Amino acid sequence: MNINMIASVFTQTLIYAAPLILTALGGVFSERSGIVNVGLEGIMVMGAFSAIVFNLEYAGQFGAWTPWLATLFGGLVGMVFSVLHAVATINFRADHIISGTVLNLMAPSLAIFLIKVIYGKGQTDDISQIFGYYTFPVLSDIPVIGRIFFTNTMLPAYVAILISILAWFIIFKTKFGLRLRSVGEHPQAADTLGINVYGMRYAGVLISGFLGGMGGALFAQSISGRFAVTTISGQGFISMAAMIFGKWNPLGAMGAAIFFGFAQNLSIAGRNIPFVKSIPDVYLQITPYVLTILVLVIFLGKASGPKANGKNYIKSK
Repeated sequence: MNINMIASVFTQTLIYAAPLILTALGGVFSERSGIVNVGLEGIMVMGAFSAIVFNLEYAGQFGAWTPWLATLFGGLVGMVFSVLHAVATINFRADHIISGTVLNLMAPSLAIFLIKVIYGKGQTDDISQIFGYYTFPVLSDIPVIGRIFFTNTMLPAYVAILISILAWFIIFKTKFGLRLRSVGEHPQAADTLGINVYGMRYAGVLISGFLGGMGGALFAQSISGRFAVTTISGQGFISMAAMIFGKWNPLGAMGAAIFFGFAQNLSIAGRNIPFVKSIPDVYLQITPYVLTILVLVIFLGKASGPKANGKNYIKSK
């Protein structure tokens, strides 16, 4: 492969990886607090839906800033939607898997219903303001590296990488992160030290909802360009696999998300890669999902997550 082909594959990988990075980070925050968030798929759906609606309605006012503002709006909607999961698991002590599954079942139906109410049809129009390509000044002039990493690349992906580094610092180097991890490991001990277990778990789930909503918004505005019931189709579960593969570490989850992003990109870019183009398209298209299943089967049993993850906490005990 020549340098242009390598640069193209790397850029397209970042496009697919960026939503997975943000959503996987959301899963890390939730599960570090002890709440399993299977509802990441549904949260991504609501983030994608709300971002597209925001983009369509306000593109004329905000111009090129619209996708960024829509992504933040999608994050806020995802955070509000995640409150349902927090209330169910923390206050009503519902099973975490069942609660998350309900979110996944509810989100697509709710989004399509609202689309029909707002626009009178089952999907939105294409948005006019999308995340385009960005060339970094100065850095793009570096020989070889500048062409691959910093020319006509995906700026939101680099923002997601920076958020991953920030998330790692927050979780492992701050008082908030220590408290979050403590309620995910041993909530009773944390409670005896005066830490508000319920409050920290709410914080973990809400941060998860915000990042998951941003992930859905980013996917819709950089890949699909509109919202339909099939816009988010498994990306939430792939993000969960990335979180597990990354051992509940923000940097590990980021690396795994980039790996899965490359797998998703193969179904499109594979036709132009010499040693991949001979593989039938159907095999390339199912690659991300097969890898997700393999990662869960191979690594889930060996992975050591937070010890209180998925366990409801009752303060009186």
